[in-house]
Amino acid sequence: MTERGLDAHLARHAASGARHAHEVAATIALLAQTGITIARTIAEGAFGGALADKVGATNSDGDSQRGLDLLTDELFLAAAANSPVGLYASEELADPVLIGVDRPLALAIDPLDGSSNIDTNVPIGTIFSIRPIIGDPVADPLGSFLGPGHDQIAAGYLIYGPQTALVITLGAGTHVFVYSPARDGFHCVMPGVAISPKTREFAINASNHRHWDEGIRLYFDDCIKGGHGPREGEFNMRWIASLVAEAHRILVRGGVFLYPGDRRRGYAQGRLRLVYEAHPIAMLVVQAGGTATDCTQPILDIAAKELHQRTPLVFGSANEVARIGRYNALPGEMADRAPLFGKRGLFRA
Repeated sequence: MTERGLDAHLARHAASGARHAHEVAATIALLAQTGITIARTIAEGAFGGALADKVGATNSDGDSQRGLDLLTDELFLAAAANSPVGLYASEELADPVLIGVDRPLALAIDPLDGSSNIDTNVPIGTIFSIRPIIGDPVADPLGSFLGPGHDQIAAGYLIYGPQTALVITLGAGTHVFVYSPARDGFHCVMPGVAISPKTREFAINASNHRHWDEGIRLYFDDCIKGGHGPREGEFNMRWIASLVAEAHRILVRGGVFLYPGDRRRGYAQGRLRLVYEAHPIAMLVVQAGGTATDCTQPILDIAAKELHQRTPLVFGSANEVARIGRYNALPGEMADRAPLFGKRGLFRA
């Protein structure tokens, strides 16, 4: 067990005296092992038989399901059954599953984020959130999942790409582990990730420009004007359409991600799920020195009203997230847009 290995990291946490530290460490170890199995299945591609579509099948929120969506959900549920997890909530299931009344943890999971990208070999992943069970899990199985994001005691994701990586926070920093087949385990390659507060890179689906509210449109327009616009600098734009892949890029090299609500039918509150996508990603980002909001308020302050609740999501470099909040709140009053007072105003050469 090397000092930078996942097992050593989890052992140190288990001995830390933190709330449910032993149980959290044991649960993450099982999630990591399940992730290795899933990564191997994905690597088999069409030869593995797990990528087939389930014609007409949809999850609890109406999204189409792939065969691998269902397989990963089954594998993580089986892992949870052998862990200290008493309640299991998944994107693929309408309601939480009660595993055991004498277990202290509630696990919320998106078993396979970005599954629409499977055929194009784009990185996909698993996002998870760990909370303590509160109240009576038999009488109120939903209650443990509906608190604010601050109730989480651990969060993370697995990303299945050129490398299989596990990114976790146990409440004291965010750490990146990469799986090494040669070393037969996950090993830390980025301890204590720190997201730069400044960035010149943003990620958004620009095809929705006409549907955005004014503030988001103005922010985007100012960025793409580059050195000739009010931002007076060149920006790069990215869009992978995989939340895990977007988050991983930002944790590794900075940037900001935007998935706002818009005027399309069913998109007023965005499309990402609060409990098992936005909350865990926000915890990881905040623990790395970044910020995460719904364009207005911190994501971790928001309590869910239902398990599959959707939310707008902006996260990444703190200064840029704050700027986006100002555009959203006062789109017509941004100082760098006012011709009389901007850096390139009426009275400036």
